[in-house]
Amino acid sequence: MRTEDVLAATATGLWRWDNAAGTVTLDAEAARLLELPSESGVFRESEVRSRFHPVDWNEVYGVVNLAVAEDTLAEARLRIVDERGRVLRTVRSRSKPLPADGGADYVLVGTVQEVAEPQPGTTGAHTPITGDWRRSREAFLLDAGRALAEARSTEEVLRVAYSLSMPGFSPEGLAVFGVEGERLTIVGQHGQHTGDEGPFNDMPLETDYPAAEVVRTGRAIYLPTAEDYYARYPAALPLARRFGRHSWAFLPLIVAGRTMGAWMAGFRHPVAFSPDERSVLTTVARMLAQALARAGIAETERELSQGLQRTMMPSLVPSIPGMTAAARYVPTGGGLQVGGDWYDMIPLPNGRIALVIGDVQGHDVRAAAVMGQLRIALRAYASEGHRPDAVLSRASRFLSGLTDAHGDAEHTGARFATCLYAEADPETGTLDIARAGHPDPVVMTPDGTAVIRQTAGGLPLGIQADTDYPTTRVTLEAGETIMLCTDGLIETGGHDLATGWVRLRPILERHTDDLEKLADALVQAVHGPASHYTTGPLADRREDDVAVLLLRREGTTSRRTAPRRTALTIAQAEPERISAARQQVREMLHDWADPEQVDSAVLMISEMATNVLVHTDGDALLVAQASGEHGERRLRVEVADGSDELPHKRRPGEMASSGRGLVLMEMLADAWGVDPRGAGKSIWFELYESVEPVELVELAGVQPVPEPEPDR
Repeated sequence: MRTEDVLAATATGLWRWDNAAGTVTLDAEAARLLELPSESGVFRESEVRSRFHPVDWNEVYGVVNLAVAEDTLAEARLRIVDERGRVLRTVRSRSKPLPADGGADYVLVGTVQEVAEPQPGTTGAHTPITGDWRRSREAFLLDAGRALAEARSTEEVLRVAYSLSMPGFSPEGLAVFGVEGERLTIVGQHGQHTGDEGPFNDMPLETDYPAAEVVRTGRAIYLPTAEDYYARYPAALPLARRFGRHSWAFLPLIVAGRTMGAWMAGFRHPVAFSPDERSVLTTVARMLAQALARAGIAETERELSQGLQRTMMPSLVPSIPGMTAAARYVPTGGGLQVGGDWYDMIPLPNGRIALVIGDVQGHDVRAAAVMGQLRIALRAYASEGHRPDAVLSRASRFLSGLTDAHGDAEHTGARFATCLYAEADPETGTLDIARAGHPDPVVMTPDGTAVIRQTAGGLPLGIQADTDYPTTRVTLEAGETIMLCTDGLIETGGHDLATGWVRLRPILERHTDDLEKLADALVQAVHGPASHYTTGPLADRREDDVAVLLLRREGTTSRRTAPRRTALTIAQAEPERISAARQQVREMLHDWADPEQVDSAVLMISEMATNVLVHTDGDALLVAQASGEHGERRLRVEVADGSDELPHKRRPGEMASSGRGLVLMEMLADAWGVDPRGAGKSIWFELYESVEPVELVELAGVQPVPEPEPDR
């Protein structure tokens, strides 16, 4: 019997849909099913599409695109309608998308077969279940996209992903895997207990594990049942089975064409992963990848910003006899949270303390770079023992030369800076102040009176290479406080220097014995609560950086070490990976106190892994972890396989070539055992680190066994 006759007898036709050419090739049976002339031929795409219900065509278009992306079969049900829109029959299409020469184009090759529903003559309305599911899916994706777009950190993204209630098949647990070099790491998880991620973290990309394969290939993996899981990943199933799940989906996280990780969704109820369900999961994975990428960039910027702040904003002098200091720095909103404002406290050779506060023109990275250079120059001049006027004169010459050295100021952006430099004597309370275009200081007396102390000053730094800066002496009495600040504290919100001081004076006059609270109160008056200093809705409303430095003259007035882990799959066809496992464990234990214990661990790993390859038909999964404080660590190594046969200890003779594994473990391990694990077992041993080396003792009649070569 011919193939064409068999297909016709089963109401099955063949088609070939060329997306680039816009043509569809049908055999006679396929043409009949689509209500076209019942003979083989080539039809226009528009002619064939007119026979499909328009709602079904929109559905199948998404299914085909998903199949192209995942390199899988495209399966869909299509209702065939007549010219009046009445449903004549329903056909099932199963097609394989093949790439065409056009890059984004493809060719569909497959079958169409008649199914029993719906009955001919019914209206073209979509069935209630499918229609309701499609509407709920669209609403879910809109909500998910909005929630993920609003997440600002990786933790928030993971929390949003876990809270998503997918239409009809919500996962019970999820994990997001990232890539660091050639290893798979856990970015975050939900639905598991802390520590459950151990065997899956820091896993080599070549491991026979679904997430690792997804990262390697960039293609999703769907495992509807434990049987499917075991068929593809027998060595990894024992690790996943303890979570009590029935179905798993592993999807790539792709951003700009690069696979940045994988997303695992685990289900306690069976999920068939229909085309519609895969489409939802694929869409969520794309949104999740974009959200994680955005969060990663934002977190990197925050870390860079905080690092720059820590570098450019030095800590205060820890102890000043007879004085107390406090300081705050708040950058303007947006971008990297650094700018041109800074403060500094410099111990001087004569035992005094230099207070510095300044403001480089601008709020960008270049202003921050100039500020860093200027701050270093000021510290150098101060450490040489120069007086305040000489320090500022040299700094002005430095900054002028710095901007001139860049050439054309119009293109490079010549910068100037305001600065106030004060040399404080803790014993007498005197401050010799030199000022370069900077706001005057404010002195607060013990009774709550705040006074602007006028001081002589000169041009901002960098305006002229040679500038004089007169010095003014201010004396702090017991209990008095002096405040140095940048103009961002005063002029924010449309205020000038005069009106800005009027606004701040009530805060300054509400005297408090705690300088830290006073510093917080000053900043909150301008930028809101401390929780919004660098993030949140108020960040974009900042008009300028703020730096505040307070100095008061005192007096009587009215890790535990993170565990190390490694995991490796040793396949039957790759015995040479035993050598890689030995090397990984040696590197993990590079600082182990007793080298002979390391040799023992490597020897036992060789025996355990080799026994799996020799005595079973499956692969070996090795997981090693060293935890605890240095000198008191514990090494635990597990080798799991899919065989139910438990090993038995034997007494090999001198000429025996096998049977030494358990004997060696009994000799060398501090603890060992064999644990059945459903469809398989796990052999494990533990070594406890000892500062004192332990000599290996030979058993009578058992000679030392060398490490097996890869071909063992």
